[in-house]
Amino acid sequence: MKKIIVFAFLPLLFIVASCKEDAETVAVDTDQPSGSFTSQRMGSFMEQNSTGTTGIAELGTDAEGAPFLYFGPNFKTDLHTGTVTIYLSTSDMYKADANSSKLVGIIPKNGEGYYKLDADVPAKFTHVILWCATASIPFGYAPLQ
Repeated sequence: MKKIIVFAFLPLLFIVASCKEDAETVAVDTDQPSGSFTSQRMGSFMEQNSTGTTGIAELGTDAEGAPFLYFGPNFKTDLHTGTVTIYLSTSDMYKADANSSKLVGIIPKNGEGYYKLDADVPAKFTHVILWCATASIPFGYAPLQ
């Protein structure tokens, strides 16, 4: 359900799109890495749509070889609007198809976080995308190198 709030101050009009629900629902695996986390690719988030998105994302594995996506302690995005979803992507733009994106999960909070992935991440996924499906807007992306 898309909720739109309109504020009118003559002669200006502000429209704020609320991101309350995403079309897809996914459980976030809250397992922590076993032993040390080894980063293989990383990138800094680029803010989109005035969401205040900052921080780093890293793809890597734990001591047992399990793949994880990691957000650093300085990660921040605008969460007061509702649900923001994490995708791995083949570009800096979200595309809703299995060849171009892979759903990771929902961001539960700002700051450091690990997201256990269900399988090794193919090299074709070069970006982390933060997306609000309800408002159909990106909150930011991080190119992974």
